[in-house]
Amino acid sequence: MSKHFLQSKHEGDKYKFFMKATQLEQMKEDYSSIMKTKENTCNQIEQGVERLQELKLLYCEKKKRYKSIAFVNEMRKHLEDLKHKMAWAMVSEMEKEIEPIKEGIRAEEGQTTKFVQKVEECQLKVSEAEEKYKAIQDKLMEVSEGAEALHLQCVSLKADVQTRRKAVNEAEVLYNRSKTELKRLGKDDEQLHKRIEELKSSSKQVSEPEKLERQRKIAHLREKLKAFHDEEIMIDQQMDQFQQAIYKCKEEHSRLRREDSDAKEALDAKQKQLRELKDSKTNTLKRFGSHVPAFLEAVEAAYRQGQFKHKPIGPLGAFIHPKDAELTLAIESCLKNLVQAFCCDNHSDEKALQLLMSKYYPRGFRPQIIVNKFQNEVYDVRYRGVHHPEFPSVLTALEIDHAVVANCLIDVRSIETILLIKSSSKAREVMQSNRPPKNCKEAFTAEGDQVFERRYYSSDYLRPRFLSQDVEAEIRHLEKEIENKKAQLKASQQHLRSIENEIRQNEDHLQSHRRHQKELQMKTRKTNAEIADLENMEEHHSVDIRILEDEAKENKGKMESVKKDMQQQSIKMEELKNLLQVAEKKFEEMKEKIHQVEEIAGPIKDELNQADSEVEKRKRCLQHYEDKKREHLACIKRLKELLAAKEKELEEKTAKARQIYSERIEVSRTVKSLDAEMNRLRESINAENDRHGNREEIIQQFHDAKERYEDANSKVKNLKKFIKLLEEIMTQRFKTYSQFLRLLSLRCKLYFDHLLRIRACSGKILFDHKNETLSITVQPQEEDKATLSDVRSLSGGERSFSTVCFILSLWSITESPFRCLDEFDVYMDMVNRRIAMDMILKVADSQHHRQFILLTPQSMSSLPTSSYIRILRMQDPERGQRTLNFQRHRDNEEDE
Repeated sequence: MSKHFLQSKHEGDKYKFFMKATQLEQMKEDYSSIMKTKENTCNQIEQGVERLQELKLLYCEKKKRYKSIAFVNEMRKHLEDLKHKMAWAMVSEMEKEIEPIKEGIRAEEGQTTKFVQKVEECQLKVSEAEEKYKAIQDKLMEVSEGAEALHLQCVSLKADVQTRRKAVNEAEVLYNRSKTELKRLGKDDEQLHKRIEELKSSSKQVSEPEKLERQRKIAHLREKLKAFHDEEIMIDQQMDQFQQAIYKCKEEHSRLRREDSDAKEALDAKQKQLRELKDSKTNTLKRFGSHVPAFLEAVEAAYRQGQFKHKPIGPLGAFIHPKDAELTLAIESCLKNLVQAFCCDNHSDEKALQLLMSKYYPRGFRPQIIVNKFQNEVYDVRYRGVHHPEFPSVLTALEIDHAVVANCLIDVRSIETILLIKSSSKAREVMQSNRPPKNCKEAFTAEGDQVFERRYYSSDYLRPRFLSQDVEAEIRHLEKEIENKKAQLKASQQHLRSIENEIRQNEDHLQSHRRHQKELQMKTRKTNAEIADLENMEEHHSVDIRILEDEAKENKGKMESVKKDMQQQSIKMEELKNLLQVAEKKFEEMKEKIHQVEEIAGPIKDELNQADSEVEKRKRCLQHYEDKKREHLACIKRLKELLAAKEKELEEKTAKARQIYSERIEVSRTVKSLDAEMNRLRESINAENDRHGNREEIIQQFHDAKERYEDANSKVKNLKKFIKLLEEIMTQRFKTYSQFLRLLSLRCKLYFDHLLRIRACSGKILFDHKNETLSITVQPQEEDKATLSDVRSLSGGERSFSTVCFILSLWSITESPFRCLDEFDVYMDMVNRRIAMDMILKVADSQHHRQFILLTPQSMSSLPTSSYIRILRMQDPERGQRTLNFQRHRDNEEDE
């Protein structure tokens, strides 16, 4: 510090250092800033004086014009009187307008009784018609119940007839088979007897052994022929069974193919719906179809191009939101395809929209377009809508974003007359057990079932598709349905493959049996040929006639057995035919009874339809008179509202008239004549204003000029007072500042000289406040005291000591709470260091309210022990160390 500060610092820099240390520099800057502000203020005062003269001239001119317009006041006063009369004249005219309205209300209220009587008469007629309808309906219910019981008996009898007819047919088949067998056996018997006769006649010519051998061969061939015949019959039966099995399997296969195709279509539809639902998570419009967002963008572009007079609105389902999620399915069942419909204002827009739809929708799948005049307000349906204390209507259960959508659904579906009732039993109770609520035509349950007064239809919908608010739940439900559909489809395909395998196996068996049948036929023909050859041999061998006779006898026994079976079957067939005739007779009698009941029910149904028409007619009549009554009451209400508005307007005009003039003025003149006279006065006043200028403007300009002149005059006076006071204050402050500067300089010089004398040195500090310089001279003790040397000629230790003395001198005249010195004794010898340290400790000991921080590389072990002194010694650095080991230091701290 001593090496660089005292030697290299310029004297002006030392002076600045002195000024900063003593905070005199801040006082000097404040004084300069205030003087500059004073100069600017003086300039403003000079400008203000010039502006004040201009404002004074303008004020005198406006004052002169103000005095020249006094004669217009009389016309203005007369105009005010006319305004008073005008106000009360308007009140009188309003009172005259109210009287006809009151008369109209009294006349309309007199007609109310007539409408009430008509409505009561119609209600009585409706009640009578409904009672008649209910009686006919009860009668028809009794007849219908009887017809239903007869129908059940008829079904049972029909099944019995079919069973007995089948039994008769089976018996006839058995009888015919036995008859055919009997004929065959008869032919065999004739052939046997004929052969026996032939053998008897030719037995004399043929040797006995040859006859026996030939007879044996023929018998063997006949046995083979019989076996072939039995086997062929069995094969025919088996082929019939295989053909029937193939036919049934093919029918089952066709049915399963149709079901499989339907299941695939349903699966594709569910997967498409799932994709649309997933897409609707990012774009809700995709729930109505993946092409709907692009189609709506095309509609928007066409509307901007002017192809539509009014932009079409749709799909309608995008603008409606159920308030209760449990009623979503009911609302969709009610609205059906209207959820996807669009609404147009006119038919030309409808044609343009149809043309645009043909590009995005496949033919046959285009949504409905409804033409309905667009309105910005929802219809007032308070009088024709259903109101139930417990259940909402479709209109009240929906939040509808657009008035056009609400009006469209009201016109097309009458949603204001449809109730939503969650429980089906409650819905039946409300709509069918009792008379339906007023204006209610139908109701829907939470399951989507439709309930009328006398009918109930189950819903085709199982889940909501378009209006569901919980998309995630719908996606999970659809995914589960798709999994079930896939499992069903897989099982159906497996069953289909098994049936195909069964058909293939049966066809293989059928072909095998057909081949076997052909082989048997060939064997039969060959055997018959061999028999014929043996029988027609030229050589007549003797034949054992007894064998043929035994065969003939056996054949005879078979014929007797077959005849006996035929008799039994004939008896049984006759019994079955008799039973069939009895069953058919009963069935015909039952059909005749049902026909008679239907003939009885026909007129009752016609009567019921006539009664229903009468009920509807009476209801329409009642509705007509209720509408008339409602319109009549609405007319009275409108007249009363008009009267109230007129009376309120009268009160307002009376209040305004009282504000204009508190006492009522009876005016015979009309508002029109008063207005004409007021216009003439205004024209006269305006003419005067054009000649002299507008009175209000002149008065306003006069007051503005006066205000500006007085304000400027006041500001100039206040600024002059301020400048005068500022000059006095600054003069006094500058004197104080000079004196303070002089005293601080003197204290600094004396203290510096005092500190140098401690080391038997001499020196002084020279202040040049005019040139703002500070110079220090020091004379060591061994040199000539008569000559003072510059500090740059001193040794390093002497220079450091001189610096310490200078710093301590500055400390004596500053008020900082902290005092710091760094390496102040680097260039001092031991004597100077000791003296400097004693000086600093002495100063520190005398100022306990301040903190002194001294940094030195020297050892401080020689300092006296005191509670006010604290020595912090840093560790010696490791020589050759290039980096600081902070990590080890942190580890030590953590261990501690």
